[in-house]
Amino acid sequence: MARVTIEDCLDYVENMYELIHLATRRSRQLFKGADPIVKCKNRTIVTSLREIATGKVNPVYKGEDEAPLPGEL
Repeated sequence: MARVTIEDCLDYVENMYELIHLATRRSRQLFKGADPIVKCKNRTIVTSLREIATGKVNPVYKGEDEAPLPGEL
């Protein structure tokens, strides 16, 4: 994947506002030292978007069992 686009990420997230919250949450985890799921040499925000675009980081909706994102304890 050469570039990450919003359209790639929106296949796994309902809307762009939720995408912002999910990417921000995952970026903070990466910044604090969580291991990235996708191997890349980009900044934390791009790495988090790449993880979302591949479907490896998904949001949790109300009513579902709330499992933490990878790297979050």
